[in-house]
Amino acid sequence: MTNFILATAGHVDHGKSALVKALTGTDPDRLPEEKARGITIDLGFAHLELTTTPSSFIPHPSTFSVGIVDVPGHEDFVRNMIAGVGSIDLALLAVAANEGWMPQTEEHLQILSYLGVKRLVVALTKTDLEGAAQAADRVREKLRDTEFANARIVPTSVRSGAGLQDLKNALADEFATLSPARDIGKPRLFVDRAFTLRGIGTVVTGTLLDGVFRAAQAAFVQPRNISGRIRSLHNHGREVDVVQPGTRAALNLPDLEIENDVRRGDVMTDRAFEATSVLDVFLTRSRRLPRKAAIKSGSFVYVHHGTQRVLTKVVLPEMDSLPPGASGLAQLRLNTPLIAFVGDRLIVRDASERQTLAGAVVLNLDSNEMRPAPERALVASRAVAPTDVALAVWTEIARGEILEPSRVLDRSRFSQDEIATALQRLSEHGEIFLSDNVAAKMLVWRELGERATGFIDAVHKKHPERRGLELSELRTDLSSMPPTAFDALIADLCQSGFVRAGSIISRASHRTALPLQLRVAADKIRMALAEKPFDPPGRKDFSKDHEQQQALKFLIEQGELVQISDEIIVLRDSFDRMQTTVTDFISANGPATASQLRDKIGTSRRVIIPFLEYLDRTGLTKRLGDQRVLAQKVSAAKLADAANTPRA
Repeated sequence: MTNFILATAGHVDHGKSALVKALTGTDPDRLPEEKARGITIDLGFAHLELTTTPSSFIPHPSTFSVGIVDVPGHEDFVRNMIAGVGSIDLALLAVAANEGWMPQTEEHLQILSYLGVKRLVVALTKTDLEGAAQAADRVREKLRDTEFANARIVPTSVRSGAGLQDLKNALADEFATLSPARDIGKPRLFVDRAFTLRGIGTVVTGTLLDGVFRAAQAAFVQPRNISGRIRSLHNHGREVDVVQPGTRAALNLPDLEIENDVRRGDVMTDRAFEATSVLDVFLTRSRRLPRKAAIKSGSFVYVHHGTQRVLTKVVLPEMDSLPPGASGLAQLRLNTPLIAFVGDRLIVRDASERQTLAGAVVLNLDSNEMRPAPERALVASRAVAPTDVALAVWTEIARGEILEPSRVLDRSRFSQDEIATALQRLSEHGEIFLSDNVAAKMLVWRELGERATGFIDAVHKKHPERRGLELSELRTDLSSMPPTAFDALIADLCQSGFVRAGSIISRASHRTALPLQLRVAADKIRMALAEKPFDPPGRKDFSKDHEQQQALKFLIEQGELVQISDEIIVLRDSFDRMQTTVTDFISANGPATASQLRDKIGTSRRVIIPFLEYLDRTGLTKRLGDQRVLAQKVSAAKLADAANTPRA
């Protein structure tokens, strides 16, 4: 069974609620005030199961579970109407045959169009009071030049029951052509009711889209990011373990309090999202609006998103006003932050809440008020195809920022798999650089690589004696790069002619060499160390000037000298001979003291102590009390002891 959401629409007293009751047996008007006044004030809900009739177009019958949202038709309650039609698959537009097309019929139709609703069935109600044929012709004329021009018009009468089965069949046929709601792994439930049940606790209801909720999982109240546990889930009065996208759902949240923690207008999600106060959107205005109803840049309006309504300032970056029938880029500066995704659709109404002005599709979040024109153009290009994931991903990357692939468009109506596929294709076409942690426009990435290359080459030229550039220095030069991007850049450079050795990066072709002015200093250091190979001068004797310091560093990096400690440096040949003397002596005589080894080598206590500590650190020897033994023999002895120890 496939799940869908159907919402009514139409002028007040055109029989929407009566039609829902006739179709389902459920009266959607639940409030005493609604009963008393005879009109719908708030949203009502019902459930209907439909089955298609086999035909040449639909050879196999299908069954649909349809959640119905009944909306008010009075002009004073358009706000509630919008809250009910924000996430629907099909609209049921009720038009009374005896009254025909009325102001709220027109406004509701425009709202449905702005919200991206593609399919609609017209229920021509009260046909027992007026001839159906002429009334249907008048409705058809009103639908002309709209996306619903070919919508089915079904004459009905709840008094006589005429046409009700035809209406069910028409609805079933429409659902048979629709795709089920997508699961993109980002569930959102716009709360349209929040109440407390004795013995149960807090319950919120709404239409679930973009993902699933499961019993016992955590849920977050947005935009305040208050978390609570879902104790149980209900769908059309049945307790279930999981609710699917495109269904009416009730969440039992015993940890949360009404009003303090959760209320109508909030959004339930399965993770913490960052709310936004500024949106780039593409505004669309109906040609059927009065000519004088222009939207002026800088004016205040109400923006409706799901079940939330926010006072907002509209800024038109490219024009002073947007007349009826026109479309254009706009920036919405919200008085209250909300959770919006790229691809979401919004309704814009005037500040007095008497007129629907426009529809909007969200193109970008957290907009910069001083965004440069080229970047605005990239964002605006998304309006051509708001559902094109490849276009959205490319424009996100092309703006020049270095992003984490997992964060690209994470607040969008695209799934992570769709985004990953688009990133991979852009990488294969050479448009972007892509690694596990980095996604960047190829031009930007190459510029960073060229900057890094320039820094490395400059060091090679100025200091040929150095093995290369310290990564810490390069990181300082590229301080604007995130750490993950810097690491990816180093890895990328090492794939194209560079090598990394510890904390240094260099060209693979680079060979260290002392410049002429340092060669004399290097020769003096060699000679001084060779005069007393086992009792050399201290390092401070070679740090009298900058050239000596550079030459000394070069000789150590080249391995020609061995730095035993901060103060003791010896020639490599001298070090090798001292090490051989120690191993030979201990191998022949067993554990040896520092004094014995000092005498054997012919050095001083100033040298022998740091030298033996160096051998301890490198794992050649091990200190046992006042003596040194060979570390390998100690390990072998321990293994032998372990092998000979009886096990319990």
